[in-house]
Amino acid sequence: MRCRVTELRCREVINVCTGFRMGFVYDVIVDSATGQILALVVPGPCGLFGIFGREDDFIIPWECVRRIGEDLIIVEISGDCRREKRPKRPYI
Repeated sequence: MRCRVTELRCREVINVCTGFRMGFVYDVIVDSATGQILALVVPGPCGLFGIFGREDDFIIPWECVRRIGEDLIIVEISGDCRREKRPKRPYI
């Protein structure tokens, strides 16, 4: 199956180990030297009523991806997923 990176953004990520609906793909981390996808980035959950911002993003290694369907991405993460803050973009 072939798909574009932009098509991954429309797909929800679900952890098969816990049944946790992680959210929708926000970004993809790519190795610029080889062109390989290294990880998927899913935004962290919103704070209380969305007022207090978001928690850190989920960084899902490409090795954890088990299946990519038409509207879902199934991942297998048995422990905690690596999380990091989204970098702030400079205003232009």
